[in-house]
Amino acid sequence: MTSRSSTPGLARFNTLEKQAAVAALHEACASAEWGRRLLAGRPYATVDDLLAASDAAMAELTAEDLAEAMAGHPPIGRPTPGDATSAREQRGMSGASDALKAEMLELNLAYQEKFGHVFLICATGRTGEQMRDAVAERIGNTPEEEREIVRVELGKINRIRLTRLVEED
Repeated sequence: MTSRSSTPGLARFNTLEKQAAVAALHEACASAEWGRRLLAGRPYATVDDLLAASDAAMAELTAEDLAEAMAGHPPIGRPTPGDATSAREQRGMSGASDALKAEMLELNLAYQEKFGHVFLICATGRTGEQMRDAVAERIGNTPEEEREIVRVELGKINRIRLTRLVEED
């Protein structure tokens, strides 16, 4: 779990110049509104305070803000070349069979056709099969149901990325 006390990385984040903090937050989540809300809350006393602020900001994002956040995520199975974060998060697909990769591509395209955006899941720690099963299940959701699932999944991703940001030395 997270540390209840301040870390050197959190202290560094709290004191970053505004543009550097904006850039760091944008790396965690592409929603400008989410970033503005977290920036406005600085300084954070603990990592838990930062994560709680992230959760609160995520809960308030509009559909447009969520779309902006999702636009920063590559499709599952196709991490952005040179992006160590997306490659690390999608590690479960790296050793997938060609058949699974093809199935995932087909499901990704069907999902995107239905919902108008990339399938988003907190992929950290999930196998390729688990991700395939999730997209296959979620493609049956309504757009409203899916928007709230995406909000939860983005929140999980943001927590992982923020924790990594403030725990790095």
